Amino acid sequence: MSAPHPGLDELVATVALLRAPGGCPWDAEQTHESLVQYLVEECWELIDAIEAGDRAEMLEELGDVLYQVLFHADIAAHTGDERFDIDDVARHMTAKMVSRHPHVFGDREAETADDVVAFWEDLKADEKPHRTSVLDGVPRGMPALALARKVLGKAEKAGVAAQDAPWPAPPEPSSVAAPGTEEELGRQLFGLVAAAREQGLDAERALRAAVREFEGEVRRTEQARAAEQPRPVE
Repeated sequence: MSAPHPGLDELVATVALLRAPGGCPWDAEQTHESLVQYLVEECWELIDAIEAGDRAEMLEELGDVLYQVLFHADIAAHTGDERFDIDDVARHMTAKMVSRHPHVFGDREAETADDVVAFWEDLKADEKPHRTSVLDGVPRGMPALALARKVLGKAEKAGVAAQDAPWPAPPEPSSVAAPGTEEELGRQLFGLVAAAREQGLDAERALRAAVREFEGEVRRTEQARAAEQPRPVE
C-alpha cells in the first residue's frame, strides 16, 4: 500500500538528507535558537499571502512554515536530551486536539462555536495546572498590537477591564470620532504612529510598556482575590 502522503514523506526525507553527514553544512550547523528568526519571517510571509488572497503564494509560504516545523523536529531527533521526531510531534498534537474536542470525541455537547470557546478555558486549565494567572502562557514575543488585544481578552476573564489600567483615564475624544470600521481604525493608528515618530517616540515600545503596566494590574487583582478566598479547615 502506498503512503497516504507521499509528498510529505518525501519532504521529511529531504530534511533528513540535508542535515545528515555529507549533506548541507549550513543545515547541519543550525539549532532551534538560530532558526527562530526564519520561523518568524516565514509566518509573517504566510500572513501576507493570506491577506493578499494570493493562493499560489499561500501554497509556497505554507510549505516554508511546514519546512521550519520539520527542521526543528529533525534537530530534536538528533539531540541527546530531546530525542523526539516529527511523528512524536504529530502524535502529541493529535492527543491534544482529541482532548480539546470532547464534543466531537467524547460525550460533551456543543452546538455552536461559542459553546466550544466557553469550555476551552476549563480544558486548558486542566492540561496546565501549574499556571496561576490568566496571563500565563501569553507569548511575550507577539507584536505590541496583537499582544495588547490578547492581554485584554485574558484580563476580561479575570474581571479586569481596560478602564482598570493603572494610569489616569484619557480625556474624552473631542475631535476624533471612534472608528466605525477596521479601515478607519487602521488609518487612525497609522496617523498616531506617524505623530509619535515625528516626536521621536517608538510606538511599538510604548505600547508594550503600557501592556506590561496593565498586566501588573491584572496580576494584582488575581492575587487580591486569591487572598480573599477562605482557607480550608484543617
